[in-house]
Amino acid sequence: MSRIGRLPIELPKKVEVTIKGSYVKVKGPNGELEHVFPASVSFHQEGDTLTVTRVSDERLVRAMHGTARALLNNMVIGVSQGFQKVLEVNGVGYRAEMSGKNLVLYVGYSHPVTIEPPENISFDVDSRTRQIFVKGYDKQQVGQVAANIRKVRAPEPYKGKGIKYLGETIRRKAGKSGK
Repeated sequence: MSRIGRLPIELPKKVEVTIKGSYVKVKGPNGELEHVFPASVSFHQEGDTLTVTRVSDERLVRAMHGTARALLNNMVIGVSQGFQKVLEVNGVGYRAEMSGKNLVLYVGYSHPVTIEPPENISFDVDSRTRQIFVKGYDKQQVGQVAANIRKVRAPEPYKGKGIKYLGETIRRKAGKSGK
């Protein structure tokens, strides 16, 4: 049995779950998410607890058991608490600022780079610590938007300039050695 798959999912007070076969809809204070899971897993709700079970012990079905439970748990956490990724801007003259709802990056190009937030995603910038906050209730979407922002100017290995995740370590290179 999958160690992750057999763990129950506790539902917070304001979260409602609708299960119709392999279709699951989760609604909460932050928004609502829906997903169609494979038919090899089934969901059971007992009070404020959700459990995920599988129909057989085939290899692919066992793999989907833990994956389905993790996806459903992320949906419940997302609509109740939300997710956040923090990015740091490092480099002389590099900065980020907000222009309305859009994120404007000044990262060494001849022009500023403007990023519009997709639906259900919001940006916040702390100019004092040079951090960018990407917030939303869909974990996959928050991670993808943060990765796209990092891709604008990925950190380079010589001086570490660029946009990196908070806590990410950049492997540094020595560079040229003079005689």
